[in-house]
Amino acid sequence: MAANATADEHAASEVLRGLARHLNCLNEDNKATRKRALEMIKKETVDKELSSSVLQEVFSALLKPLLKCLSDRMERCRETTIAIITEFIRCVPTPEESLPYLMPCLAQRFGEKEILESAEELRLSAVEMLTLTVELCGKRLAPYLNEMVNILQRTIVDPFPDVKRESCKCTVNFAKSVPEHFHMQAESLVKPLMLTIAHQHSRVRVSVIEATGAVIQHGSGKNVDDVLSHLAQRLFDDSPQVRKAITTVVGDWLLHMRDRYSYFHKLIPLLLSNVTDEIPEIRLLATDLWKQVGKQWEMENEDDIKDKMDFLLTPPQHYPPGVERPGLGCRELVERNLGRLIPAITHDVTDWLVQTRVRTSQLLPVLLLHAEDHSTQHLQPLLATLYRGCTDTEKDVVNNCLAAAKLIGTFVPPPVFLKLQLEHVSSPYSSSQPWVPLMVLAAALGGCSKPLLKPHLWQIANTLVQPSVFQEYQQVLYLEQLLACVDVLLHQCESDCGAISLQLLQVLVTIQSLSAEPELSAKALESVHFLTKVQGLDSVMALYRQHMRQLLDWLSASVNSWSSYSPQRLQLHIIATQSGPVIGEFLNKLMPLLHTCLQPDRDTEMRMSIFTMLAKLLLDSKSTLDSQGHFQDESEKFLCNILLPNLVWHAGRTAAAVRTAALSCLLALLHGGAIAPGQLLCLEEKLSAQVLSALEEDSRMSRLMACRSISAILKLIGASLHHEALNKIYPELLKRLDDSSTEVRGVALQALGLWFSSLTKDYNPELCSAHLQLLFQQLLLHLDDPDSSVQGLVLEILKKASSVHPALLKTETEAVKDQHRRPDYCDRLLQHISSLELKQT
Repeated sequence: MAANATADEHAASEVLRGLARHLNCLNEDNKATRKRALEMIKKETVDKELSSSVLQEVFSALLKPLLKCLSDRMERCRETTIAIITEFIRCVPTPEESLPYLMPCLAQRFGEKEILESAEELRLSAVEMLTLTVELCGKRLAPYLNEMVNILQRTIVDPFPDVKRESCKCTVNFAKSVPEHFHMQAESLVKPLMLTIAHQHSRVRVSVIEATGAVIQHGSGKNVDDVLSHLAQRLFDDSPQVRKAITTVVGDWLLHMRDRYSYFHKLIPLLLSNVTDEIPEIRLLATDLWKQVGKQWEMENEDDIKDKMDFLLTPPQHYPPGVERPGLGCRELVERNLGRLIPAITHDVTDWLVQTRVRTSQLLPVLLLHAEDHSTQHLQPLLATLYRGCTDTEKDVVNNCLAAAKLIGTFVPPPVFLKLQLEHVSSPYSSSQPWVPLMVLAAALGGCSKPLLKPHLWQIANTLVQPSVFQEYQQVLYLEQLLACVDVLLHQCESDCGAISLQLLQVLVTIQSLSAEPELSAKALESVHFLTKVQGLDSVMALYRQHMRQLLDWLSASVNSWSSYSPQRLQLHIIATQSGPVIGEFLNKLMPLLHTCLQPDRDTEMRMSIFTMLAKLLLDSKSTLDSQGHFQDESEKFLCNILLPNLVWHAGRTAAAVRTAALSCLLALLHGGAIAPGQLLCLEEKLSAQVLSALEEDSRMSRLMACRSISAILKLIGASLHHEALNKIYPELLKRLDDSSTEVRGVALQALGLWFSSLTKDYNPELCSAHLQLLFQQLLLHLDDPDSSVQGLVLEILKKASSVHPALLKTETEAVKDQHRRPDYCDRLLQHISSLELKQT
């Protein structure tokens, strides 16, 4: 051994003797000389295969001159110097001997406020040398804690990304090497790390996160709060590697950090947020680490949870299918920290950043899955959080909140969550978005099992049919959520919904009546069919037959207060049109309702809409109002007490519109066969007066329908009318031949044709010759009408009229023949009269 040592000393002396001239050249002004000297030193030392002990001796002798070269003005000299020192540190057996000189020198050059090294590649090489020193010297670096921290503080924020990464690597190694001392200075590195954590290069961000993990792990524990917000932002990082690094670091803290129990409520959300990450690798990593945390906590607290370990291992009876139940330790950790987590979640779910809101909302279902029935204690703030989340414009946030609401329905007893939620439905916390409580309620009901939900169906249904709930709002979103509540009840409880069938039908009718969206109305009608199906009824008609009396009583209760804004008029429309022939079975309930709401002093727009509805029903009266043949018993009252009062003239456009609607209803009544000719004959005098008056209306549609109504009356009872009644009709029709509307003129001519057809043998032409003469003269005048279609109609009517008093018509025709632009029409008419007289002879 002594001989070997002597030989090594001799070899080292020889090497140093050979390097003496080169060492002297390091002080030369000529930079080329200095450069050659350094290259020769490198060639004669680290590049040769010298023994480690020889290198140690040489390194000790060369260290000071080499350290001076670190500040050489020539970049290549500094580069070669760093390479030589690095190789010496790597090869010598005791590199720690260099630390008293090396560390102060590095701290001076790289740890001051202004880094003296301008070349970024050399700064990288220097930090790599420092990392190597940490790896090889380990705990022996403890006396140089200040120098190390000063260097790392500067190099972590170095402009060169590779220097940042290498500095973070060095930080991790140094923290692990001197944990007993590192905690005293760890706080100093937090600020530079947080300044760098958002660097544009993802690899730099990964390195910073790993370094932060080591600094906090081996630090004093006082800086956790300083880094949490920065780490939370990295949960939304576009780089999966960054999110993976966060997962690893936070999992390691939860498992190994000394003071981790104090920070569970802050660290758990960071780890659980990645349980739902879009990358499977990250999800699996987060899940695995979380399971380890739970298991470790179980073992550390075995005495406290022994009873639960023995008795609470079986999942709840109605646990969500296809979902793995978290371990007891994981569940206990969430349960014990849930009260401290909810305020933070409530805050972040309304954050201005979309990513924050999405991640926070993803965390909610995960927490509730762990908390299970323990979430009952925090139901009030949880619901407030869900309501806020469901107002978000981001669809993912809303869906995540609804998934959480469904878990509330699964784990919280129905009496508890229904008490709060039904109150919120009755009095929405936001008038601008009143559908939110309904949305959350529908999700919660969807998570509740049928046996638990069944006893509360009546309470839920009665809340939904409160006027302030199902008639107050007409927004599409509100009606959609109202329908969602009904649908979830139908699908969850099916046949049990028979007990609340009336309330559900009322809600579905209201949705159809208030909705301006055809798709939504169609969905509500589908739900009506499903309600029919779950009760075993054969048709929607059977469903309405089951509830029609209650429905009409329900509408009648408020009929005195109806207006154009009342939803009840729309509900009546849906009930009457959808029930088909069933409505005809309940005329004793319907007619008083109609009589009340169609009085002339009631709201005009409301009357218009109801008359329009009745017109549609009366056109098909045999399948609707008169399905049982009983409407004719009511038709006289309907005509006298409802229709005729609404045909009385009142000033104003709105009043005119009501008369038009009433006329359409009258026309439908006459065409639909819902009134017998005998009944009509009894009322003819009153009816004709109002209809003839309507011929003078400003509205073209009113005049048109009045003409058609006269035609319908003449068809039904024209032959039974007294000649005086008939003679009151034609003058008004003649006036319409000069109407501004061609259509009105045509219909008036058709009515005149029916008037002539109504003349029976009892009509004395001689006695009524003055009336006939006026008729013939007016018609002959219109035989010369500019409109050829009118000319043709008039000719046909005159031909029909010729049988009433041929001689009078012939005389009147011959008197005006020479005055006509179309004498050929007069000739054809005279020929027709002659042939008629010949037949009579």
